[in-house]
Amino acid sequence: MDPNNFRVNQRISTIAAHLNPPNNSQMEGGLGLGRANCRAKGGSAGFKVAILGAAGGIGQPLAMLMKMNPLVSVLHLYDVVNTPGVTADISHMDTGAVVRGFLGQPQLEEALTGMDLVIIPAGVPRKPGMTREDLFNINAGIVKTLCEGIAKCCPKAIVNLISNPVNSTVPIAAEVFKKAGTFDPKRLMGVTMLDVVRANTFVAEVLGLGPREVDVPVVGGHAGVTILPLLSQVKPSCSFTQKEIDYLTDHIQNGGTEVVEAKAGTGSATLSMAYAAVKFADACLRGLRGDAGVVECSFVASHVTELPFFASKVKLGRSGVEEVYPLGPLNEYERIGLEKAKKELAASIQKGVSFVRK
Repeated sequence: MDPNNFRVNQRISTIAAHLNPPNNSQMEGGLGLGRANCRAKGGSAGFKVAILGAAGGIGQPLAMLMKMNPLVSVLHLYDVVNTPGVTADISHMDTGAVVRGFLGQPQLEEALTGMDLVIIPAGVPRKPGMTREDLFNINAGIVKTLCEGIAKCCPKAIVNLISNPVNSTVPIAAEVFKKAGTFDPKRLMGVTMLDVVRANTFVAEVLGLGPREVDVPVVGGHAGVTILPLLSQVKPSCSFTQKEIDYLTDHIQNGGTEVVEAKAGTGSATLSMAYAAVKFADACLRGLRGDAGVVECSFVASHVTELPFFASKVKLGRSGVEEVYPLGPLNEYERIGLEKAKKELAASIQKGVSFVRK
């Protein structure tokens, strides 16, 4: 065979293998390349990331943004529908990560094997009039199934859970991992970054600063009154009138509802959520790489309060969550908000735990 033709055919086989990974049960011969050996020429070393729910409203922009991240070497896209198209589309981007698509339950284990980070936006979105609790009956079962796959195929992976209601789905994931004997509280994180992103944006508007110049800690949970922005701890140091505090707190707590209503039945906060998820995933990858001083807010197993899970600032490192920081000094307004948050959080956490234990 002409060497030039051989190289051309080999490149075609490589691309085809990315888009349509062969079943492990199939024999691979001739010019066909197995998935294990299928790497893009010039692909840089990095981390292997899987997105579960990659064809959805959050999943697609999330996949695109993760394909742009130089810390990602392999990107697995899994969903129950439409992943071949999303994979083909994103694989054309001229960035280093190799993209592979996986479709349906039979390919879940293959999608998860060997992953360093698993991001889960899977589930149905909120619709007008729907609360995060309304999502529970549908999304709880989806998260349970996906986490059973993680426990079996990549138990050491960092898990970023986006699927709502996060206040309940994180406890569901923890219970699944406990049953499997793989639970590591350092490696399970509920993504509350969107609350922080909104808080930074809204506070910056009030202060007349750029959002990147502002840091607002947001603690508690990821729904309604459980979202507690600590406006007394904003950096740079500043002060607000009571009217501004009321406005900002309500705006941050109800930001998701505002988007759902503005989209009028066509979706929820998908684009800003994807941005926030990638921001948090990047922090996790930098922590895995060994970068110092990576601190973000996340809903994690915690001793900050009497509740088993709580969102607060955490230090990210090679093992996941290396330190959970205390809340720091709270003013009276925040102490009252904390008690309201804890009451609702306790019920949501128990709901998740009971779903798995029933």
